[in-house]
Amino acid sequence: MTTDLWPRIEPLLGRVEKPARYIGMERGSVSPQHRPDQVSWLLIYPDTYEIGLPNQGLQILYEILNEREDAAAERAYAPWVDLEAEMRASGLPLFSVDTHRPAGAFDVLAFNLSAELVFTNVLNCIDLAGAPVRAEDRRDQDPLVMCGGHCAFNPEPLADFVDAFVIGDGEEAVGEINDVLAAWKRAGKTNREGVLRELATVPGVYVPSMYDVDYDGPFLAEVRPKYPGVPAAVEKRTVADLAEWPYPKNQLVPLIEVVHDRLNVEVFRGCTRGCRFCQAGMITRPVRERPEEQVRMMVRDGLRRTGYDEVALTSLSTADFSGIDDVVGDIVNAQEGTGCVGVSLPSLRVDAFTVGIASQIQQVRRTGLTFAPEAGTWRMRKVINKLITEEDLFAAVDAAYSNGWRRVKLYFLTGLPTEADEDTLGIAELARNVVAIGRKYTKSASATASIGGFVPKPHTPFQWFGQNSVEELRRKVGLLRDATRRSGVSLKWHDAEASFAEGIASRGDRRIGKVIERVWRGGGSFQEWSECFDLGRWTDAMAAEGLDPDWYVTRHRTEREVLPWDHVTAGLHKDFLWQEWRSALNEHGLPDCRWTPCYDCGVCTGQALEHVVASTVAPAGGSQGTGQDLERGGAVPVAFLGVKDAAGNGGGARAR
Repeated sequence: MTTDLWPRIEPLLGRVEKPARYIGMERGSVSPQHRPDQVSWLLIYPDTYEIGLPNQGLQILYEILNEREDAAAERAYAPWVDLEAEMRASGLPLFSVDTHRPAGAFDVLAFNLSAELVFTNVLNCIDLAGAPVRAEDRRDQDPLVMCGGHCAFNPEPLADFVDAFVIGDGEEAVGEINDVLAAWKRAGKTNREGVLRELATVPGVYVPSMYDVDYDGPFLAEVRPKYPGVPAAVEKRTVADLAEWPYPKNQLVPLIEVVHDRLNVEVFRGCTRGCRFCQAGMITRPVRERPEEQVRMMVRDGLRRTGYDEVALTSLSTADFSGIDDVVGDIVNAQEGTGCVGVSLPSLRVDAFTVGIASQIQQVRRTGLTFAPEAGTWRMRKVINKLITEEDLFAAVDAAYSNGWRRVKLYFLTGLPTEADEDTLGIAELARNVVAIGRKYTKSASATASIGGFVPKPHTPFQWFGQNSVEELRRKVGLLRDATRRSGVSLKWHDAEASFAEGIASRGDRRIGKVIERVWRGGGSFQEWSECFDLGRWTDAMAAEGLDPDWYVTRHRTEREVLPWDHVTAGLHKDFLWQEWRSALNEHGLPDCRWTPCYDCGVCTGQALEHVVASTVAPAGGSQGTGQDLERGGAVPVAFLGVKDAAGNGGGARAR
């Protein structure tokens, strides 16, 4: 097999929209020399270069694998429709951007799954690689197909197409997988089923072909292992100490403009705020902070290497980082007087954002500020456990506008459990009040309110909730459009139809695999993109397979129902999630467990517990540690008192 496809690729690039997507050679990239004794990995982000290159998970594994003597890793991204047409016309396979090596020459095709609507792109990339799309049709010489990322926590919709899923953090797991594959390769890559059986014994690795699935009518009855030694439940992998993994050490610098085009430094992983809609907050527990000095080092070295003029301190709630004031202050002081590097805190809790943080950020350069109240009324925020008061939000907004910001962005969800029209209209009222606060400081103050249709995700307390229909989500958006006219509020919203399709893909069992395949074979790639998305493809495919989309999307689940992802565990007790669901219906808020006795969710056990952030001091400016939320919102359920032992959300097509 020819290992350098560049002579065939280059003539096509003059006929595509953005040829720089495919040429590689970014600062930070590598061009590994492949050897027969190495396991070769092609790390694929199943969306365009602009979306995929900044993905930190892919970059981390890229570096870790290339540091090993027995591995070589390259990258690929889904070719946009213009290049794909040229590739299929000329018989050109999917290729890496680092050395333009054909995808079929790699031992592993490894996908990052960050959004469910890219599932059809996964199939498209496998097909472009020249491998059989269905796992059961692959032979010893075909690449192994693996997936990881947040969407892997319900692997069943892709079970027919993927050989193995990695559940949870990949830093340690990828090395253990590579050890298994290196031995397999030394043995001549024979007996594919044998290596899959061995992979199924690696902690955190789920191999769908090692499990049988039984149904009881439309309901899932059981997912059970076929062989002894294959675990009945696959538990997620958790990196206990982030200090041991200071990656990426050499962040990629893109050749063209991409999303999140800045230096990104992860300051902590996990979240204990307990927002009931947020899959990321549930599946990434416990909280593990990176040491402050390591954050400073990664910022300092990263800015020097990349030449970026903005650094983002990333996490699920960056202002909760225990050293945030000192770290931001040190970055700002290092740049004072230069005006060349801005600090961005992309995940802000309004009850942890202070005047001090605002004033420090603006000393160098004001970057964008985005707050996520998520719901428009205090009642709804108790339901979803986003315990932010209006006072919290208005104080944060006042701090921003008083320090020179002219516009803030606000994120909300609609279609949440128990939501009534007055809750929906509360979004408009909050946004209008934010503008009014800004206009105390400048007549040009404005706010953008972005509305996402809520999609209940696996491993959250809302996994039993029946999603709002397309018609209902559209009606609620219509209420908000009418309520924000001529108010200084710019309203944006996600496509309700795309949220519905996301519900099918995110909450499905193995039967949805045939639906995904039909959508793909019908031309349905790039379903994250508004110009490519078509709900009709999904509903037609469901009908062709004899499946009812409302049964999967809008139907409420019962406590005893077997859910498609029950055999994959994020560490959370299912009864804890059920009790949280009942607490939501009873409008009971639950404070952050970092500042209270723990609630025995099930996560903080064993090695990870040693590195969980522990403190007896409430977060500055926050109300979750003070008890005022419970005074406003009612008592905590008795079952949670005194226990001593322990998002994704709204969807929508991407505008291009």
